[in-house]
Amino acid sequence: MPTNVYNFGAGPATLPKIVIDKITDRLGNFTDGMSIMEISHRSSAFKDFASQSEKNLRSLLQINDSYAVLFLQGGATQQFSMVPMNLANRGTVDYLITGAWSKKAADYAAYHSTLNIVADSSDSKFRDVSDQKNWTHSKDAEYFYYCANETIHGLEIHQIPSVSVPIVSDMSSTLCTRPIDIEKYDLIFAGAQKNLGIAGLTIVIVKKDLIIGKATDLPPLMRFDSHYNDKSMLNTSPVFSWYVAGLVFEWILEQGGLNAMAKLNEKKASLIYNYIDNSTLYQNHVNPKFRSWVNIPFTLTQDGLEEKFLKMSSDAGFKNLRGHRTVGGMRASVYNAMPIEAITKLIAFMKDFENYNL
Repeated sequence: MPTNVYNFGAGPATLPKIVIDKITDRLGNFTDGMSIMEISHRSSAFKDFASQSEKNLRSLLQINDSYAVLFLQGGATQQFSMVPMNLANRGTVDYLITGAWSKKAADYAAYHSTLNIVADSSDSKFRDVSDQKNWTHSKDAEYFYYCANETIHGLEIHQIPSVSVPIVSDMSSTLCTRPIDIEKYDLIFAGAQKNLGIAGLTIVIVKKDLIIGKATDLPPLMRFDSHYNDKSMLNTSPVFSWYVAGLVFEWILEQGGLNAMAKLNEKKASLIYNYIDNSTLYQNHVNPKFRSWVNIPFTLTQDGLEEKFLKMSSDAGFKNLRGHRTVGGMRASVYNAMPIEAITKLIAFMKDFENYNL
């Protein structure tokens, strides 16, 4: 077993070591001798923690009071339905298809609305995005939806699309990896298990005027305003997942906030892409304009070496580098908690593997 193990999985993903240490230290006694896994979501101790975690997230992202911040059970895929159910009003919605996750979101939206695909990158195998001047917008869309970063294909949209309707964005892979102009978005959601914590929690940031008193024909559990009115405690909250997210928010603040995260994340991605682009064995197929900072897929130029690479890299401590089952190849996911030394060590391994096999 290698001394250091680095988890390059796309999610659930690596956590900051200090956060894991805090969880371990406090696991048996969060309050009054009770574990965080035992206490009620309505206990005063947890309510205080939950309130502070929301304040910290608002501070990180500069979220003003015109937005609700919701901490909901489950994965982000549930938002593929909740968003159109709450915002579409059975009308027309515009979706940009740039990968597997935006495609799936569009498929779900079709159950609840009239779906318009403004552009579809499948012809490029989700390696590029067409120029916005060629997109086909509907005239009466209730909102425009895009996935900021496609984890499977490693494609990221770095510039906010310019549209005249409310913008909805799936930021499951990128929320809190850099500063964003929150006021340009009307709804953002993100599963926690990449940069924000562990599975079981999804965060929704939404303009209050889009949800308060709206979608009253839906059952309360499916309405954003019901969750807002009950401070994300309409039903039993995912206490432990929320707790971990709160610790991660504290850690990001301690690291210097989102500007510090952005500087580090851009550097990590640049190191890997620069090595790949200058190597003979490795290649990345995504248009450089749309390369992801956090999910870096790559393939080998020589057949027959992939399984060898995956076994040797795993044996060396670089875990979960296998690409998604639908696309194959390799993928290094380098979220906030991945330290820079893991990147330099991975590159050194890749270089040794290349030199040995060419």
